[in-house]
Amino acid sequence: MPSPAEEDYWHARPVLVTGAGGFIGTHLVRRLSALGARVHAVGRRCRESSNGETWHVADVSDAGAVEWLVGSTRPAAVFHLASEVAGARDPRLVLPMLHSNLTGVVNLLTAVADVPGTRVVLAGSLEELRPDEGDRAPSSPYAVSKWAADGYARMFHHLWDVQVSNLRIGMVYGPGRQDTHKLVPYVALSLLRGRTPELGSGTRHLDWVYVDDVVDAFLAAAETPDASGRAFDIGTGTGTSIRDTADLLSQIVGGRARPRYGVLADRALDSARIADTTAATKVLGWRPTVELEEGLRRTVGWFARENGVEWVARENG
Repeated sequence: MPSPAEEDYWHARPVLVTGAGGFIGTHLVRRLSALGARVHAVGRRCRESSNGETWHVADVSDAGAVEWLVGSTRPAAVFHLASEVAGARDPRLVLPMLHSNLTGVVNLLTAVADVPGTRVVLAGSLEELRPDEGDRAPSSPYAVSKWAADGYARMFHHLWDVQVSNLRIGMVYGPGRQDTHKLVPYVALSLLRGRTPELGSGTRHLDWVYVDDVVDAFLAAAETPDASGRAFDIGTGTGTSIRDTADLLSQIVGGRARPRYGVLADRALDSARIADTTAATKVLGWRPTVELEEGLRRTVGWFARENGVEWVARENG
């Protein structure tokens, strides 16, 4: 339940959410609407309002469209989630990542520079480089686009006092994520249907963070003046291997199906990216609250209901 102070803060405030039709965006729009904000949701195709939000069809790589959106809505806060996500190391992804992930950020920050007082929160990634990583090269076109976006955000804050912060988010999971190319939906749905998920070695460690905790982080960043000009890791600070994650899902679902490892080749150059949540806790007052097992139970329950699969939650997996 939101606190009275949080409801007072967001009530009747105009807010702009780009990428509002995505996984995190859908949860964020729902929460902001519940808090009484006047939500302007932005996507590339028209959608029906489900929480009282107003939908706008726009591509954030179109500078004119972004200028009109910001100028017409005069938002108190902008949550920029519109992004292309791809972890592949393919040179053909460089220009699409540049166009989708960097141009949109620059367009948005340029437009917001003319609206004093607007706070901006960017959806970054743990894949991007941190300032303390020295000469380490970015790991993919996606990672470098997010890293460069953070650099532009710092510049806009330093030169023109744009109130912007960047959240470097870990691996987000939870109810509502339908993309079966992602690990948790793929494994959960396969097991619920009695099928064997086929995976790589499963040795890579990931920092899994529940979607409601991520929404909390976005709100905290927008509410905290001291967040401006800074980047924050958003995760649990704990790495869990893909194998352990899939095995935990198997225990939660039950049944005879089990994941098979070593069937697929591991992607080259993948490495563990674990959040350091010290700054998020100190500055934003944020910390994750949903443990991995509980979050996966909620997620499995949602997939079972959505797909008409009979599943009974068990206390001990």
